[in-house]
Amino acid sequence: MQTTKILVPVRVLEGESLPEGIPELLANTHVVLLGYHVVPEQTTPGQMQMQFESQAQNRLDELEELLESAGATVETQLVFTRDGQKTIDRVIYEHGCLAVLDPDAVGRIENVLVPIRGTVGLDRIARVVSGLFADTDVKVTLYHITEEGESNEDARTLLDGLVARLAEQGIGPKRITLTIRHGGKPLDSITETAELFDVVVIGESDPSIATFVFGLPADKVAERFLGPVFVVQRERPGGDAHD
Repeated sequence: MQTTKILVPVRVLEGESLPEGIPELLANTHVVLLGYHVVPEQTTPGQMQMQFESQAQNRLDELEELLESAGATVETQLVFTRDGQKTIDRVIYEHGCLAVLDPDAVGRIENVLVPIRGTVGLDRIARVVSGLFADTDVKVTLYHITEEGESNEDARTLLDGLVARLAEQGIGPKRITLTIRHGGKPLDSITETAELFDVVVIGESDPSIATFVFGLPADKVAERFLGPVFVVQRERPGGDAHD
């Protein structure tokens, strides 16, 4: 099975680190470790790089060593940029990352929540989940909120397809629970349910959820998602994004 490639963005000059348990969580993956710093308007990226590149690179090297000591393979990239989100988006597609990790501390991982909001990206979700957890005894809950006009049978067919994909990649049906819910606000339902789990793996197919994870201040994200969140990226044609 091909190694799962995960992007881990870290603001290296702002004291960000890898929370407890994250190196172990990523032990079976290939990590693209992006160290970046958002440059203020009155300063050019080149000036900041000349002044702080050595300090930032040393910190990046320390984080790389942590990940490698846990078993991950790692490649690093250091960027001084005007736009952190644009840099993250560009690196995702330049390196072919399947998912981006929004890290938070995690202890022993026993249960993973995988919300499914449609058919888009199911293969990639399966690759991320299996890449992270196939060689463990972690239990996986596939969680689906039906849309208008969608029957229980429709929802079950959708989830059974993902169960089959996961089984092919090393996660047997005995480790998988299917949960189907009707009605309610999807975002609220998912975030409330996530409190009962150690890790969330969620597709980018629902823009409102991806925006929630990465579009709010970090304290608001931590308030509702108490563990690590992997956002599986949609497969898109590469663009010529620039910082």
